[in-house]
Order: sequence, then C-alpha cells, then structure tokens
Amino acid sequence: MSAPTTAAADPMISVMAADTGVNGVALAVLIILFLVVTVLGFSAARFRRGDNLDSLDEWGLGGRRFGTWVTWFLLGGDLYTAYTFVAVPAAMFATGSVAGFFAVPYTIVLYPIIFVFMARLWSVSHRHGYVTSADFVRGRYGSRELSLAIAVTGFLATMPYIALQLVGIQAVLEVAGVGGGDNWLAADLPLLVAFVILAAYTYTSGLRAPAMIAFVKDALIYLVIIVAIIYLPTKFGGWEHIFGAAEDKMAATSETTGKPTGSFVPGDGQMWAYATLGLGSALALFMYPHSITASLSSSSRNTIRRNAAILPAYSFVLGLLALLGWVAIAAGTKPVGLDGEPNAQLVIPQLFEDAFPAWFAGVAFAAIAIGALVPAAIMSIAAANTFTRNIYKEWINPHATDKQEAKVSKLMSLLVKAFALIFVFTMDKQNAINFQLLGGIWILQTFPAVVFSLYTRWFHKWALLAGWAVGMVYGTVQAYQVVNPATGKHFGGSLDVMPVIGDLGYIALTAFVINILVTVVLTLLLRAGKVDNGTDETTAYDYHADADDPRVRKDLTENPKTLGAEEV
Repeated sequence: MSAPTTAAADPMISVMAADTGVNGVALAVLIILFLVVTVLGFSAARFRRGDNLDSLDEWGLGGRRFGTWVTWFLLGGDLYTAYTFVAVPAAMFATGSVAGFFAVPYTIVLYPIIFVFMARLWSVSHRHGYVTSADFVRGRYGSRELSLAIAVTGFLATMPYIALQLVGIQAVLEVAGVGGGDNWLAADLPLLVAFVILAAYTYTSGLRAPAMIAFVKDALIYLVIIVAIIYLPTKFGGWEHIFGAAEDKMAATSETTGKPTGSFVPGDGQMWAYATLGLGSALALFMYPHSITASLSSSSRNTIRRNAAILPAYSFVLGLLALLGWVAIAAGTKPVGLDGEPNAQLVIPQLFEDAFPAWFAGVAFAAIAIGALVPAAIMSIAAANTFTRNIYKEWINPHATDKQEAKVSKLMSLLVKAFALIFVFTMDKQNAINFQLLGGIWILQTFPAVVFSLYTRWFHKWALLAGWAVGMVYGTVQAYQVVNPATGKHFGGSLDVMPVIGDLGYIALTAFVINILVTVVLTLLLRAGKVDNGTDETTAYDYHADADDPRVRKDLTENPKTLGAEEV
C-alpha cells in the first residue's frame, strides 16, 4: 500500500550538516537479516512446488495453492510496502492528518470491498485459467482492445510503485550511513547489490519467494512497531505531549506557503479531501496487478474471504505506525540526508537510529528493507505476467506454449526491476514519488471494466474503453497541473478542485466519476444502436465456483461446457 500524497521536504526542518558516519552495528544486523531472507528466497522454489515452474500458474501464481495463512502474509507483505512504512509517518510528520492518517480508514474500507468482489474474480479465474484482470476482461467481452487497455494501465501504474520500494531501501541505507555521497559507485552499489539478489531469487522461485519472505518481514514489522509504540511515548513525554507538539507544528505558519504547515485534525474545507482520498484509494488498491496476483494465488474463494476478515489487523499496526510521525515531532527528529538537505522520507529510520540501541535500529532498518523486497518481487512478477499474457501472447505470439509464457515472464520480471532501478538512479527522488501519484489515478480507471463486469455485461465494451480513456487523460492532465509549492515541480500532489462541488478532492476519484458518466452515456447510445458487445465466454456458474464446494461442482457438472480438462 502506498499513500497517494507526497511528503515533500519539510520547510520547518533546520538544515543540518550531514552525519556521514556509518552505524556499523545497525548495518551489520541489517546485512545478516538480509542474508537470511536471501537464503529463504532461493530455497522457496521447493515450497509447495508442482512438477516444475514452467508455467505462469506455477511460477507466477505459486500453483494457485496458498492457504489462509500464507495468503494472509503474502497479501500483507504485498499491500503494506516499504514505502508505506516510510511515507505515511513522513506525511504525518510533514503535513499532518489529511496527507497521512487517511491511509488508516481507507484500508478499513478496503476489506469489505475485497470480500464482496474478489471472491467472484477468483472463481471465474479458477474456472478459465485467468492469470490477470485483463485476461478476465478479454474473456468477458471478447475484446482485445479493452483487454490491452487494462493490461497497459496495470503495467504502467506498477513501474513507479516498484521504484519506490527501492527508494525505501535507499532511505534506510542513507540513515545507516551508506548509499550516499558524491561517488556514484559508493552511492548506488548497496542498492545495486540488493537489486541483483532480488532479481535472482524472483527469477528462480517466482511467487513462492515473496510468500516465504513475507513471514520474516511481517514478524519484524510487528516486533518493531509494538516495541516502538510502547517505549517511545515514555521516552518523549507521553501521548499528551506528543499530540501537543504535533498540533503546535501543524498550526505554525510555513515559510514557503505562508499558510499553516499542516492539519492536526481535518478542518473546514478539508473533509472532502480526506474522504475522497480514503474512498478513492480503497477502490484503487486492489486494481493493481500485484494485488490481484496475490489474491489469485489462493487455494479457494473462501481463503480470499477469510483474509478479508483478518487483514484489518494490519490496519491497526498501520495506525500505530502513522502516529510515529508525530512521535518524531516530539522527539525533535531532524531527517537530513547525506547531501545535507532535509528529507522527511528519512524521518522513521532517523527516529529509530536516534532513540534505540544500534542493534535494534538495525532490526528496524531490516524490517523496512525486507518490507521493500516482498512487494517489489510480487509487483515485478505481476507486471511480467500482465505483459506476457495480455501483450506478448495476445498480440505477438498467440501460439505461445506454457513454457514459453513462463520464460518470457521470467525475463520480463528482470527488465521491470531494471527499469525501476534506472528510474531511481536517474530521476530526482521527489519526482519519483510524485510520479507514483499517477499510478493511483491510472489504475482506478480500470475499476469499471473489471469490477462492474463481475456482475453485469450491461456496460458496452466500447463505452468502457472510452470512459477509461477520458478518465486517464483527465487524471493525468489534472495531476500535472498540481505544482508543489516547496519545489515548484509538476505532479506535486494528488488533490485538485472538484467540478460542481468546488472543494479539494482526490483527482483519481474525480476522474473515476467522469469515467463512469462517459461509460453510462455511451452504453445507452451503443445499446440503442444495437452495436455488438462481443462474446462472453463465462457463465453464471463460473462466478461461484470453488475448489471444495460440492454444490457448485454438481452445478458445473450439469453444465459441462465451462469445465476445464482437470475437472472433467
């Protein structure tokens, strides 16, 4: 999960001379734990393995056989990324509750949405062997064009998301005293090594690698957060003092904007921003390819529903984590990079280095770094699966075998990570963060074609394509026009004035509403003109199929035209 708003460099931070000393103990702990997960990553190829990994079902979806607990850790590792643990408290630290704490209610809203629609997507994908959401759209409408639009959107939206996982690792390395400076080799070598290791075990083990590593990642995250939330308030004056310090900072006038620095509690004119950020983010998150990939790896539709019921445990931890941004205010944390510039993204690693013994700071650094590896691996696999199924096989090599698909997907997973690495090395970090805003805007425009189509074919395929296009163009243009007052750069935020309402709101949700309006109007016109809406290869039975549901299996047996060879 990633916050769709940015925490720009905080103008209230005094620029301090960078401490270029290496925290040897913390770095050693980080390296040891990193090596542990590396071994797990390579050994994961044997975890619940089928005959071989020469198919997307096995390499890209773990054989579709992960149970409740494996899926829970995998989804948690997938959705709660390193950038979540960096950006949410950084936003709380820099600008307050509207930019940061909305992430907590949006995850709470998210899980009932998953409970309702993701089980249906799992069932129809199980019946027809779909690997991506674009596969489903292709089968539902027989439309290569609409399927391509969904695939390209998912692929593009995932790229900066992967890059930001590497930014998270960089933040940890910088606070530890490495990965910075003027020498490009000294600055980038640690991240390059982490990339090579990630690429290697993802290539060899597929989705099983992040599934195994997620256990270690989540254990470390829970340990670090629980210790921090108990110990830090006692060290820095208690919660009353912490909230008071945060309120004072948010009320102080920013030298850059001449307005209050941020919001302690959303006030007048901010409720729409808070609400639309929460709702829009909740609708968008499970449209990302990596979210769908993790879900489709489950062994049954009931596994999806059970996870929707227990995943809110992560929301509780996220709420505690967000408050650490305000703890850092009370602690007087000064997040300054090795270049001497203030950088709010470093606030949590810096807080842990300042407040804890070096060995525990190393554990915290490892939790964040490993928290980057899990989602980065899943994201690269999901993007590779999308390219292979919906671009390579659909448009380049329609007769590709399962083995060829797996080979192309493995190679593409390497290219995806390499692109993300280049993105991090060559672009300004603030630009990298801002471009991720487009991911949320873009991916939400696929919601009507995917989710609405799980329940009805009333919408016309060409109307869905037109609505998608209008939403994409509107969202991108509006996001470009938002200028960050601190940096003067475009793509400087995710909020803009909403038409008709007149208050600030999340651009992605405004684009989504326009998308739906265009889709509905064009559907009415196309249906009135009796324009062909394609061929649906699914049936009503497919949306309820489960691996161990005798009733549904009986229904499917009575309607054998949808049965796969293994069920017959």
